[in-house]
Amino acid sequence: MAFEIFCDSAANLPDDVRKARGVHIISFTFLVNGEERMCFSENVTFRDTAKTFYSEMRSGADIKTSLVSEQHFIDALTPALEAGKDALIITIASGISGTYQQACRAAEALKAAFPARKVVVKDSANASMGQGLLALYAADMRDAGKSIDECAKWLDENTYRLNSYLTVEDLKYMRKSGRISLPLAIVGTLLNIKPILKASGEVPAQIVYSGREHGRKKAINALAEAFRQNVIDPQNQTVAITHGDCEEEALALAETVKKLGARDVIVEYYDLCTGSHVGPGTIALFFMGKDRKAAQK
Repeated sequence: MAFEIFCDSAANLPDDVRKARGVHIISFTFLVNGEERMCFSENVTFRDTAKTFYSEMRSGADIKTSLVSEQHFIDALTPALEAGKDALIITIASGISGTYQQACRAAEALKAAFPARKVVVKDSANASMGQGLLALYAADMRDAGKSIDECAKWLDENTYRLNSYLTVEDLKYMRKSGRISLPLAIVGTLLNIKPILKASGEVPAQIVYSGREHGRKKAINALAEAFRQNVIDPQNQTVAITHGDCEEEALALAETVKKLGARDVIVEYYDLCTGSHVGPGTIALFFMGKDRKAAQK
């Protein structure tokens, strides 16, 4: 490998996939009732960590997350640079986290310490597997012999083609994190309104309101409809679905998108960093499709 690929743990890559594809993960940390924990650990199965996390959320635990620090990026990348390799970092969207800025600061420090090496930082303009799928595309290119500059160019041209749509089960988590107001959360809960959210086409990208449905089933169907309307070449890509401990519904959605042309579908627990803001019961769908910037105009 001419270069190594690094992501923060919001990338949500399943354990077997990240290991097979040689993608390194740098973990966010979170607090549960004041106790600090890691969102990702090399020696702990993510599924087990996520099940505990969402169970504690349902029980009313006070959960907060923090950025990946500049020093954590420096510590993670230094061994690769010392070994004579370049490094590509793909971060969670800069519009929803300051982690991208931390990675950029780390890159500048590392380039000063290793002037012969390249350190490239890219904003995924997404979260969860929207970020993770971009890392897998970069790994495909690296493994096919492409340079770090060629991968960076591809990301510049294609990042906003990675579409993501999600819905939540309970509005109280979005209210608690300040994403919606208390009156709106109360009214939405009383009327059984389920919001549809998406990664926007603006720069920097945000997670924005896309629509609403009455009831859980209609909301999940709306994700499938967004896929139908926006996907391009579904049979020749990997589609991803992540969930906040509602695996049965996620697997059912996977079968639906397969009927709409998808062949390869990854189903995984939703990452803990952004999961703390949307809560248990969240379902998200990620795929390559129409350019989000074009839709923004």
